[in-house]
Amino acid sequence: MAEAKDTLHRQLSLLRLIPEYPRYTSSQTLRDKLHERGFKVDLRTVQRDLNRLSIPFSLISQNISGRNEWSHAEGAPLDLRDMDPATALALHLAESHLKSLLPQSMLDLLGPQFKRARNYLDNLNQNDLAHWARRVRAHPNGKALLPAHIETGVWQAVSSALLERRQLKVDYLSRSTAKRKELLLHPAGLISRHSISYLIANVNGYDDLRQFALHRIQNAECLDAAAQQTESLDLDHYIRFGGFNSSSPVEEVELVADVSQQIAWLLRETPLSHEQNLEPLAGSDWQRLRAKVPDDQETLWWVFGLAENVRVHEPKSWAQTIREKTARLTALYAD
Repeated sequence: MAEAKDTLHRQLSLLRLIPEYPRYTSSQTLRDKLHERGFKVDLRTVQRDLNRLSIPFSLISQNISGRNEWSHAEGAPLDLRDMDPATALALHLAESHLKSLLPQSMLDLLGPQFKRARNYLDNLNQNDLAHWARRVRAHPNGKALLPAHIETGVWQAVSSALLERRQLKVDYLSRSTAKRKELLLHPAGLISRHSISYLIANVNGYDDLRQFALHRIQNAECLDAAAQQTESLDLDHYIRFGGFNSSSPVEEVELVADVSQQIAWLLRETPLSHEQNLEPLAGSDWQRLRAKVPDDQETLWWVFGLAENVRVHEPKSWAQTIREKTARLTALYAD
C-alpha cells in the first residue's frame, strides 16, 4: 500500500512538471526534476510512466534530435496545482514560526495548506524530503520559555489593524501598575522576540513609538478609522538603535574578560561578534577575551550567566554591576 501511494504521488508530480503545448520537455529533464523533488527513479521508470499516462491525461510527444519530448495537449482540461514534496516540507517546517508573524486572515487562508502539507508528508514513505521532515528540528540554545498565550480574538484584531492601517482600541494590562487601561493605538509594526510578540504603536495624541506585549492586551477592537502612519519607521533600525534596549541608540563597548577553557571553545565556534579575539593566559588554561559588543542589558545578562566561568575586567561598569549582583545572590543563600 505504501509503495502504491508513493507511485501515485510520483506520477502526479510528473504530470505537474510537463509543460502545456507548444512547449516540450524531455524524459531526461523530467527524471532530473523528479530527483530534485526527492523521487529516486531511473529513466526507464519515467518513460514507462509517461507512456501509461499519455492517453488518460492527453499527453503528446515528439521526437526531437533522437529524444522523446513531452507536452500536455493544447487545452487539456486538467488542473494539477497541488502540493509537491519541497513545498509541503517548507510549509511544514515554517508553520509554527509563521503563526506569530502572519495576520490572522492569512493564517486562516493558509490553515488548509498547512494541513494538506502535513497529510502529504505523512502519506509519503519512500521520498527523501518526507524523511527530512521527520529528521530535522530547531532546538533553542539554552532554556526557552513557553510562548506567552495570546487570545485568538486579540491576535485577529491586532493583525487586521496593522495590515489594514486602522486604529486599534485595546484594554491593556500594565506590568508596572498591574491595572488595565483603555488605549487607542495607531499600529506601526510587529516584532516577535523570543517567546513574546510586541505591537509597536503610537498612543493616540502622542508621537513616540511604544511597545505593547500582545499577551497583555485583554481586549482588542479594530476600528474603521484610519491609523496615523509612521512612514519613516524602519523596524531593523528601530531594533538596532534602542528599540528594545533603551530610549537612545545602543553604543558598542569593548568587553575584556578572562574566560574558562569551555567558554573559550564555545566562543571560537560561535563568536560574540565579528570583532573578537582570544589569547591564552600564561600559567592557566583560561583565555583573555576581547570583543566589541552592544552596551545593553541583554549582553550583560548573558555574561553574568556564565557565572564562575568568566571574570570581567572591562567595561568597569559591567564589572561593578556583576559584583553587586553576586553580593545580593550570596546574601540570598547565606542561610
